[in-house]
Amino acid sequence: MQEFATIIIDGVEHRLPIVTGTEGERAIDISRLRKDTGLITLDDGYANTGSAKSAITFIDGEKGILRYRGVPIEDLAERSSFIETAELLIFGELPDEEERADFRSLLTENSALHRDMRKHFDGFPVNAHPMSILSAMVNALQAHDIPEHRFTDENGFREAAASLLAKTRTIAAASYKSHIGQPIAYPRYDLPYAENFLHMMFSVPYRDYEATPEVAHALNMFLVLHADHEQNCSTSTVRMVASSGANLYASVSAGINALWGPLHGGANMGVIDMLEHIHEGSWTAKQYVDRAKDKHSGVKLMGFGHRVYRNFDPRARILKEAAHNLLDAMHIDDPLLDIAREVEQAALADDYFASRQLYPNVDFYSGIILRAIGIPLDMFTVLFAIGRTPGWIAHWKEVADDPRQRINRPRQVYVGPNLSQWVPRAER
Repeated sequence: MQEFATIIIDGVEHRLPIVTGTEGERAIDISRLRKDTGLITLDDGYANTGSAKSAITFIDGEKGILRYRGVPIEDLAERSSFIETAELLIFGELPDEEERADFRSLLTENSALHRDMRKHFDGFPVNAHPMSILSAMVNALQAHDIPEHRFTDENGFREAAASLLAKTRTIAAASYKSHIGQPIAYPRYDLPYAENFLHMMFSVPYRDYEATPEVAHALNMFLVLHADHEQNCSTSTVRMVASSGANLYASVSAGINALWGPLHGGANMGVIDMLEHIHEGSWTAKQYVDRAKDKHSGVKLMGFGHRVYRNFDPRARILKEAAHNLLDAMHIDDPLLDIAREVEQAALADDYFASRQLYPNVDFYSGIILRAIGIPLDMFTVLFAIGRTPGWIAHWKEVADDPRQRINRPRQVYVGPNLSQWVPRAER
């Protein structure tokens, strides 16, 4: 039975349909509000606005639940690989052996960059940020992969999705090599996804880098846990751009630029900056945590709390164990990683943070993992982009496949000057 919400405007009653999702989420459908009443809603930052119906990812922030296509993130992190998770997100279900082998073959065939694309790296200054290179190169990649801008069939989409997943990793590693003045490493066809990226990042002509099982496992888990996260800033950007009919590569490039912001993909960099600040300031972790409780101190505890989760971030629970296992296995002598453990212990033992449900989030532990692996700080957000690419592809396809899709066009409430007359320049 259809339910309605009632709103009274100027004494007139209007009924708005209530929409219920498969997990019991309820929303008021206001799509006819302006047509029926002449009014719009105002919701700065879209904190209470559902921009789409989506079948990709489910989040319950109060209960700390995250599922990809209905599969709990805990199961995927423990039992799945990044590429199997990518197939689940992009194509809607976990692949069987034949589908997995076919997609693996597509990834292998599409890992290397066209020779002409390598020339683009020379056009960037040596101090160019890897994210600027990544976004520009993804756009350039479109011209090589699908010059006609459109897929002609489902197989064309599968190949484009595989190419984007494979080459994003290759571009990211190549941007790092260009930045430090080393030769670009070719992908190896015998290595899994995470190991291949590490090979291209850290191998040099006279020595191949071989990832340990602990490092490969930690990076694979990092990528799985970042593969999608519902309608966040970058994913909403991808969907917004896709709604105009823009191609997959242009839309993903836009998502990369949105992710670049320090309030989004740069949050794990903030964790390392905080640890360096503690180290250089000769504070103890406990002293820093105590100062963070003072609103007037200007000190912030980075990597704690989350916009969506009002409980423990489920991704953080998983990465916490992975981070501790990795540090124990690597026996790294790094004061920042020691400080990270001390900050974690001090904050979790403090009722101030527990009472406000400020627990370590995924950025806290991902920053620790990436630093332990040896990923440079300015590559942190690039790794986030690699992990998020499957989600962006899935959301682009969901928009492109929707026959009812219209170009997204938010409204606004104008608060500028009233009608004003133009004044000749000499009289101003």
